[in-house]
Amino acid sequence: MRMTPAVALFFALVGCGEQPAPTEPSPIPAASEETALNYPDARRDDTVSDDYFGTPVADPYRWLEDPDAPESRTWIEAQNTLTQGWIGAIDARKTWRDRLEKLWNYERFGLPHEKAGRYFFTHNDGLQDQAILYVADSPTGDKTVLLDPNTLSEDGTISLAGYAVSEDGTKLAYGLSDGGSDWRTWRVRDIATGKDTNDVVEWVKFSGASWTHDGAGFFYGRYPDGGDDKLEAHNDNYKVYYHRLGTPQSDDTVAYERPDEPTWDFGSRVTDDGKTLVVTSWRSTAEINLVHIKDLTSPDAEFRAVVPDWTGSFTFLGNVGNKHWYKTDVDAPKSRIVQIDVTNPGKEHWVEVVPQSDHVLETASMVGGKIIGSYLEDAKSVVRLFDQDGSPAGQIKLPGIGSASGFGGKLDSTETFFAFTSYTTPTTLYRYDFATGAAQVHRQPDVDFDPAEFETKQVFYKSKDGTAVPMFITHKKGLEPTGDTPTILYGYGGFNISLSPGFKVENIVWMEAGGIYAVANLRGGNEYGEEWHQGGIKQNKQNVFDDFIAAAEYLIANKYTRPDRLAITGRSNGGLLIGATVQQRPELFGAAIPGVGVMDMLRYHTWTIGHFWASDYGTSADDKAMFEYLHAYSPVHNAKEQEYPHILVTTGDHDDRVVPAHSFKFAAAMQRAQRGPSPVLIRIETRAGHGAGTPIKMLIDQRADEAAFLVRALNFTPKL
Repeated sequence: MRMTPAVALFFALVGCGEQPAPTEPSPIPAASEETALNYPDARRDDTVSDDYFGTPVADPYRWLEDPDAPESRTWIEAQNTLTQGWIGAIDARKTWRDRLEKLWNYERFGLPHEKAGRYFFTHNDGLQDQAILYVADSPTGDKTVLLDPNTLSEDGTISLAGYAVSEDGTKLAYGLSDGGSDWRTWRVRDIATGKDTNDVVEWVKFSGASWTHDGAGFFYGRYPDGGDDKLEAHNDNYKVYYHRLGTPQSDDTVAYERPDEPTWDFGSRVTDDGKTLVVTSWRSTAEINLVHIKDLTSPDAEFRAVVPDWTGSFTFLGNVGNKHWYKTDVDAPKSRIVQIDVTNPGKEHWVEVVPQSDHVLETASMVGGKIIGSYLEDAKSVVRLFDQDGSPAGQIKLPGIGSASGFGGKLDSTETFFAFTSYTTPTTLYRYDFATGAAQVHRQPDVDFDPAEFETKQVFYKSKDGTAVPMFITHKKGLEPTGDTPTILYGYGGFNISLSPGFKVENIVWMEAGGIYAVANLRGGNEYGEEWHQGGIKQNKQNVFDDFIAAAEYLIANKYTRPDRLAITGRSNGGLLIGATVQQRPELFGAAIPGVGVMDMLRYHTWTIGHFWASDYGTSADDKAMFEYLHAYSPVHNAKEQEYPHILVTTGDHDDRVVPAHSFKFAAAMQRAQRGPSPVLIRIETRAGHGAGTPIKMLIDQRADEAAFLVRALNFTPKL
């Protein structure tokens, strides 16, 4: 889900397309020729039930909530054996995997971060499992390895999950994730020697490190010791700590806490002038927060409230003395920028700097004496510049229709770096010079395909209630709609997250094979601001499913594809989307791949940080009406006995964000409910979490399996 800091979302899957009828017999059986599989036994415990406002609800697969129990491990191993046997019989898998590996073998650079005249960035030479962190004396100068995560584990599953450089550029604080877990262990490295100090900070989640300018230590956020049940236990009692170098973590001091509000989370940041600590408080994934500040120049200073009430979203951008700039949606559902004098922070004293526009202000930063605002215009990026008083100062011209991100730096920086990507443009880095106003390519990857062979168009279709919804459709040029093209439709629809264009190797291979890749910008996201978000949450969640179903109907009605050639995919909240829509309209699809999905809508809030999602979903404990609404679409509870299309559920057994119990229980229920010949399979990665930090070789295998599944499920011959 969303990183606010308590929740974050990793989303991405494959793209999709068309094929003419094969000219020779297919090497795989058609969907109609599938025979029912013998699924691994999933014991039903009919004695397990919960009472919700007088309504008993059975939970026969609750034993699967413990992924390490012997019975669960037996089930997991048997399911993987079944799935790999079914997918392994598909000849196209090897060809597909080879092409994925060839395209994935390209250099990828992270955005440079300048500190004390040196530049820090990540680089992957192509097929390295994890990107390496480097340091250089200039953005393009000779680089020196600072940290290579590939040396930390044999299977490549320990990943770099964040880093921060001290103000003088001499020390690196860095976080590591093991097996894809959201839990992080932070260490400190001396940059000159490349050696670690004895500093170790554990039990960190959803937090970076923010150094004090004297280099003596850093602020960070963490939960209490996660204990043996760290992958599923409810996360409460978050605190901001200060770690002083050279001391054990047990001596770390609490910088900010709210013991009266154990479910709140906090983010902390030292201002660029080093004088103030800004603490932001969240109680859910809703973009509503509080802001408190502390004067770091006075040892006895107390925290003062800048935003004391839950009135809206406030993102700190920067400050000049007591004048702070914030991006906010208060009185501006598409967001604006205000200046607040922290010595007199009442709303009546705010100064509006950049008013709300007709388009969503997605992100903003203060760099190089300017304000940089990245706007979404129908889910496409447009970047505008403003002076500190809000006067328009031009635009940063982008190379096309796509997504721009980055724009970091300090108020006195002379440059900033940003990334641009689209469905057919690999992520390219640019350097913007504030003196000249020019943006030039900094790093441009060389990928083994020709972007000119593909095209993207944006269409608008009507949802069930008449709402116009945008959708991007990408495929090879010259493709004529024939009504039978294999097509993947991807969606998310939640948590204020916008689906703007982005490059994925797996989508290119899909389209090379003759497919179409479509992305629907559903309600629940941030494409059109807070009203669009509100239109897809809680009692409006069905709008998201209706929007997605209408997108599928549009693709079919306009001859892009037909039901048995249409696959739907989504991850996390998007996995919920797939689970719900495949149950509501099973005849509309030929295949479905719900990834790491939120499937048990009655119990999701009881695991790890699931309670933060209540702002989007509501909970079964709220009231009877909310329980009934959730129960009506919860995929675990709506596995009706009927014919379903091919289904491949994917998850990781170390996912501690959307715990694997969601997918386990859904797969068991759907296998029991399936009354048609198409298989219901589950692929369980056994050293992976929600997605971030997954080794490249593991990603390639995952995507090859998903593609092979679709080749067989949609019954087409790929042009690879």
